[in-house]
Amino acid sequence: MTELATIAPTSVSAPPMHASGSRTRILLSSVFGPFAVDDVHGSRTLNPMELYHNQVTRVQRAFSLRMFHRSWGLMLIQANIEAPCTLLDFPTLDDFVREITTHHYDVVGIGAIMPNIGKVRKMCELVREHLPEATIVIGGHVAGIPELSQRVDADHIVRGDGVSWMRRYLGQDTNAPIRHPRVYSGIGARTLGVSLREKPGDVAATLLPSVGCPVGCNFCATSSMFGGKGNCFHFYNTGDELFDVMCQLERDMGVRSFFVMDENFLLHRKRALRLLDLMIEHGKSWALYVFSSAKVLQSFTLEQLVGLGISWVWLGLEGEGANYAKLGRTDTHTLVRTLQSHGIRVLGSSIIGLEEHTPENIDAVIDHAVGYDTEFHQFMLYTPIPGTPLHADHKARGLLLDLDECPEADAHGQLRFNYRHPHIKDGQETEFILRAFRRDFEVNGPSIVRITRTVLQGWKRYKNHPDRRIRSRFAWEARELAVTYAAALWAARKWFQSNPTLFAKISKTLKDIYREFGLKSRLTAPIIGRYLRHMVGREERRLRNGWTYEPPFFRDVVSSHVAVS
Repeated sequence: MTELATIAPTSVSAPPMHASGSRTRILLSSVFGPFAVDDVHGSRTLNPMELYHNQVTRVQRAFSLRMFHRSWGLMLIQANIEAPCTLLDFPTLDDFVREITTHHYDVVGIGAIMPNIGKVRKMCELVREHLPEATIVIGGHVAGIPELSQRVDADHIVRGDGVSWMRRYLGQDTNAPIRHPRVYSGIGARTLGVSLREKPGDVAATLLPSVGCPVGCNFCATSSMFGGKGNCFHFYNTGDELFDVMCQLERDMGVRSFFVMDENFLLHRKRALRLLDLMIEHGKSWALYVFSSAKVLQSFTLEQLVGLGISWVWLGLEGEGANYAKLGRTDTHTLVRTLQSHGIRVLGSSIIGLEEHTPENIDAVIDHAVGYDTEFHQFMLYTPIPGTPLHADHKARGLLLDLDECPEADAHGQLRFNYRHPHIKDGQETEFILRAFRRDFEVNGPSIVRITRTVLQGWKRYKNHPDRRIRSRFAWEARELAVTYAAALWAARKWFQSNPTLFAKISKTLKDIYREFGLKSRLTAPIIGRYLRHMVGREERRLRNGWTYEPPFFRDVVSSHVAVS
């Protein structure tokens, strides 16, 4: 997992109130960079601050989707406390030291994921040195480490809802309405060696309806952090509340698409259907990018999904034979094909290293996942994360490795197991997960090609839909097909011209675009495509020479909640 997982510092018991109340000077910070390097603090080249390149498009090189995501949880806290608050996102160590030596703070809050415990420890040491009177609060997934209070010098380890915790700590109303931060879903997006446009309307807004997941899969750290199976915390309980927030984001940010950071958004059916009613009533043709389980998706009709603007779904597939309730008895291959035929892109997520996986059956496991041909495919090692039922089970069975055998910095799901697997031994999992990524890329090609195919399917199906709202959304999503996507496919076809399978796959989709958009595509695709082919080659050379991608540093200062309302 990347730092994206730092969604709100988290809590169990009510804190004592800080003596300064709303005058408390607060610093919130993510851990320091650089991130895509191997260092003594826990950074790893293999675990960069990029969700997609880290664990989805990992081997696609120049065709990989590269972007960063802000620390949304910290931003949510900053937007919902009535006290002067500075937020540092992606600081260097020098940036952090400069902040705590040139400004005085009463409280320093640090959010992190578990692999970055070494950075949290270092930051705590620096705060004690330079701000000895400050209270240190630690949150995020790192708070799930049971013995964290013995390993870092902090005053409060917070698990649960960070906004409520901080409001209680400052003596403020914990039941006050949640003010939603204005934050774009991704920054610094690039692929094919080209930075993507970030003009208003091109990038989705991040939407945070709820945290936690009541489905409660045994490996899910996010579910465990917010109470586990049967529990979640809603910032917005009703479709009316959510609709109002989305209208505000639309107005203030100029967006028409939303990355819905909710572990299983459609599970809250009443809220989702009320949102649909309001979208219809007010003529909103928004696009929603959501996380969902297969069982929940099946409970909605295609008409409802399309009406809601579901155009991208992160779908847990786990693996052949996986026994998780969220899958139910769903034919997930048919489900994926059906969604794609309606223009809904799918990011499938599969696990490598379930207990029944062996060196003998791993190729069948991988082929099963690759057979979905989803637009993106995430592969993660089956990893018991502290705080989860899976971790408790492995600990009880004596299967966990000691930290000197596998430090937290290496237990990020892309390198190795932090336990003794019954069948996969001696680090075989490192090669197996790479094999999965490579086979998916070799068989299904670059994600940009798959995306184009599905967007085109949606356009052809709905371009003449009787509902203007539906037509408008699909026209907006298809706006780049004729030129930009066609040029990208032209460049990809040139790049893979020595690979007959991928060449044929890419050619088919490109010809479909030519048939749909005619001369416009046929003339512009080769012209822009030549430029993109050149940029792909340049990006490949940079990657071979060891180029890495780091997020920019943000310093956000809010002296009053009015600034973010």
